[in-house]
Amino acid sequence: MKPEVTLSLDLDNKWSYMKIHGDKGWEDFPSYLDRCVPRILEVLRERNWRITFFIVGKDAEISQNHEAIYQIVSAGHEIANHSFNHEPWLHLYSEKELMDEISRAEEAIEKLSGIKPVGFRGPGYSISPSVLKILLQKGYKYDCSTFPTFIGPVVRLFYFLKSSKMPDEEKHKRERLFGVFSDGFQPLKPYFWQLGDRKILEIPVTTFPILKTPIHVSYLLYLAEFSESLAIAYFKSAINLLKKLGIHFSLLLHPLDFLSGEEVHELKFFPAMSMPTAKKLEVLNRIFDLLDNSFTVVNIAAYADKIKTEKLAVRAIDE
Repeated sequence: MKPEVTLSLDLDNKWSYMKIHGDKGWEDFPSYLDRCVPRILEVLRERNWRITFFIVGKDAEISQNHEAIYQIVSAGHEIANHSFNHEPWLHLYSEKELMDEISRAEEAIEKLSGIKPVGFRGPGYSISPSVLKILLQKGYKYDCSTFPTFIGPVVRLFYFLKSSKMPDEEKHKRERLFGVFSDGFQPLKPYFWQLGDRKILEIPVTTFPILKTPIHVSYLLYLAEFSESLAIAYFKSAINLLKKLGIHFSLLLHPLDFLSGEEVHELKFFPAMSMPTAKKLEVLNRIFDLLDNSFTVVNIAAYADKIKTEKLAVRAIDE
């Protein structure tokens, strides 16, 4: 029997990327969900996969995105909370602001989909004890905001170099974007955050064991720009090591994994956006073939339930 892998997609919209990058025009909330969501769903449908989509509350509130989100729900995928405003500086929020941020997203998602989310992922892997406290208060089943890698500061530097006109105040907000060096010491295996006498399950975005380098699909596509063979070999090595060490694999997708810079001109600066869409989908299918051969794909809520019902050994970490 194949081990399970959790597959999730952060449904970050065009405006949310532009906002984090400090680009003008994001306030008009431009969207590409009508273009990318059908493409994503078709790829998943061909493999009969049901995954977790982390939805931004503001997108659930804007009518032009409703059809795309309806399609996700109708296809049987899990809907989870990705904050309301998609600001990766939740650590700067007060508890009152965090409660409003998480609650507004939850309410917008539930009003549109009829589904109350039970999972959360902070934008830009933003997490804090206050976020966890509020998730517990609101009865969330799991969090997926940790990204155990050492390269967060390097990625952040790349972002700032591409955003040279960003005011210092805005750069300060983003000083923990993509995490800090110490995040590389976080566990790869799922664990519980222990807050007093209560706990909440954490399912980290998986990185390469020991090296703690990324293995999410955007990074694989970035490597494939230089060498597709290298990207595939790297992914195979990660799969083999994860299975050998008995580490649960949680793989992350983004909408830009299914789009090219020719389709989204504003986001051409992102890695792998120079790769034509057809080529991206070809590489994606190679990655997904490897995943299919080694794992059974499930959504995150299903795996969280399995941990609880089967009482899998998951350690607790004090926050």
